[in-house]
This record gives sequence, structure tokens and C-alpha cells, in this order.
Amino acid sequence: MSKKIGEIKEELANIQEHELSEFINNYMSDERSGVIKLVERASKKLQAYEAELERLEMIKKFERQYNDCEFICGIDEVGRGPLAGPVVAGAVILPKDCNILYINDSKKLSEKKRELLYDQIIKEAVAWSTGLVSPARIDEINILQATYEAMRQALCKLSPQPDILLNDAVTIPQVKIPQVPIIKGDAKSISIGAASIVAKVTRDRLMVEYDKIMPEYDFASNKGYGSAKHIQALKDIGPSPIHRATFIKNFVLPKDK
Repeated sequence: MSKKIGEIKEELANIQEHELSEFINNYMSDERSGVIKLVERASKKLQAYEAELERLEMIKKFERQYNDCEFICGIDEVGRGPLAGPVVAGAVILPKDCNILYINDSKKLSEKKRELLYDQIIKEAVAWSTGLVSPARIDEINILQATYEAMRQALCKLSPQPDILLNDAVTIPQVKIPQVPIIKGDAKSISIGAASIVAKVTRDRLMVEYDKIMPEYDFASNKGYGSAKHIQALKDIGPSPIHRATFIKNFVLPKDK
């Protein structure tokens, strides 16, 4: 007796991506229009899954290139551009056989996808850590130096220590570990992509907590970036303790001397 279409639909909704081929084979001879549509939907999902497997192999290029190194660390930062909040660096050492799908530049992923990947990355990583540099320190040493400082913080926390670093575009001063700067590395290296996700989720969660304390700036939505609402709040209320003084000069009138 044939399964009801509703049951087949539920089956499709619950199967794993690697099971799609079997699903298609099981129902491709079913001539009911509803099942034909479900098989077409499964075929599109399978194509997307196979494309992702190909992309995954491509973004392991640098990891394969340095495969002689036991511990390969990806490192990236988030938060260079915002008007408020810290700059955060992420450092991740993935296992050599890592096959976490959909790791990418964190900016290319939805918030929901980043959160799911974050949990998977920290569960499967050999080691991971973050570094954070405050707005006051950013004002003191400038954003580039603050970024390097956050990266060095993250590296110091790692155990085991990496044999080589794959960095998103930069070479970090005062670091003795060999480094490979890769332009747009968060989309080209699975390790750097993982680091970008860890850094992004860490910073975004922190900005949500700041929003609970200072809701007038809408940090939960803008994460400290210069949205219209955020800039208007700056003009109306003035800066908060987590604003970067060197970043908000154009939006805040200088205090009378």
C-alpha cells in the first residue's frame, strides 16, 4: 500500500541531506502529482547539497597545502567598523577530517545559520578561543593595532598552540608562529571561516547583552554599526560608555570647554 502524500512530505522534511538520493529513488516512480513535486523538491535539495560538498573541498585547499603541520589555526576578527563595542578575534583549530558543511564568511550567513554553526564548530574543534579589545583601548591605540591585539589574545589562549596560522588578509605583528595571510580568507579557508563565525557570534551576543542595559541605542539590531536609529540616538542622547570616541566625532558635538 502506497504511503499517503502527507507522510512522504513529512519524511522529506525530516531526512538528512545524505539520504536525499535514496528518497528520490524510492519515490521517483510514483506518478501522483503531489509526490512528483516532492521528488522535484528533493532533487533541488540534492543538487544544492552536492554543490556544497564541492565547495567544502575547495575551501580546504590551504589546509591541504599545509597538511604537514599538525595544528592549523584559522584566525579572523569582527567589529572593525562599528561605532560602539569591542573588536573581537576568533581562533579555531579544526580536526584534519573536519566536514562541517556551510562554513563560510560569517557575513554571508544568516544569524540562525551562524548560531547553529557556532555550536557545531566549538563542539568539533581541536581548540578554539576568542580575544576582545575594548572601545577605550581602540581609542588609545587605533583599530588596526586593537585588531592585532585581539588576535594575539586569542592565540595565547589556545591549547595546543598552532603550528601555522591562516589569517584573513593580515600578518599579525609580534607573533612567532608562521603565518599565511589570505585575501578574503574567510570565504577561501574552512579554518578562517570557522574563526569568523566564532568571532561574529561572540560579538553579536555581547552586543545583545549591552542592549539590555542601554536599549536606547538599539544595539541588539545594529550591533554597534551606524544605523540611522543608532546615529539619531547618538545625536539625541550622546555617547554611551561603550562608544568609540574616535569613531563618533562626526555625530557628536564636542563638549564645551
